[in-house]
Amino acid sequence: MDLRSIMMGVGFAVMWSSAFTSARIIVEAAPPLSALALRFLISGGLGVAIALALGQSWRLSRAQWRACIILGICQNALYLGLNFVAMQTVEASLAAIIASTMPLLVALISWLFLGQRLPRLAFAGLVAGFAGVAMIMGTRFSGGVDPYGLTLCILGAIALAIATLSVRGATSGGNFLMIVGLQMLVGGAVLSVVASLTETLVVDWSWKLGAAFAWTTLIPGLAATLVWFKLVQRISATRAATFHFLNPFLGVAIAAIVLNERLHPTDLIGVAVIMGGILAVQLSRRPDKG
Repeated sequence: MDLRSIMMGVGFAVMWSSAFTSARIIVEAAPPLSALALRFLISGGLGVAIALALGQSWRLSRAQWRACIILGICQNALYLGLNFVAMQTVEASLAAIIASTMPLLVALISWLFLGQRLPRLAFAGLVAGFAGVAMIMGTRFSGGVDPYGLTLCILGAIALAIATLSVRGATSGGNFLMIVGLQMLVGGAVLSVVASLTETLVVDWSWKLGAAFAWTTLIPGLAATLVWFKLVQRISATRAATFHFLNPFLGVAIAAIVLNERLHPTDLIGVAVIMGGILAVQLSRRPDKG
């Protein structure tokens, strides 16, 4: 793996992890689903416009349209929608830790339900990763974490894992940026309907809200997705996924720096264990072609 690929991978991880901190700022001042729907409509519109400017086509294959719909519903509407609602009562650091277990959930679901072989290193990584989560949860529960918000975060991570498994390889064949934009528009459309039925549009306007919304729309929302697809094209999905092991640490670190969220010693130990578990799972799959 060359230096450029490493920089792209680390950059993606930083951008992805920062989304939880910006989301926490947003949901403290605006209805979560309405804000997220607007974010996706803007990001998706920009993605489609740039794709058209680059000569990409609306004419996608059946598999690519299927990927747009599944990602739009499961990844955008469910995963992020549930996390945005949860972060009204759950700290950004905890939401980031739970979301970062997605590679562990993908491996677990593949083993339990899809009959895929689980190498010893991957099994050890699963055990370590979920042990780290349990360690953090024990501390947070004693500190009074909101069970409802925590449940939403867990359901969101499961939805993301299911989306990941459902569209493996389906985005191949070109038009990557068009697919990115369209799946965001699908998510924005679904969330707009749900938000109109469940939320009252009351917003506490401030520069902090504007900055957080602009950041989450352009950086985690659009730039991180583009970098991810480019990285996958460059080094394969399997190798690119290795960078997910950085997400627990970065999510906690960014929340602590920007939001002054307090860290427990157990959190740091648990994050290190989770990172090791994710890395073990990903390394065990490196011989496969991504």
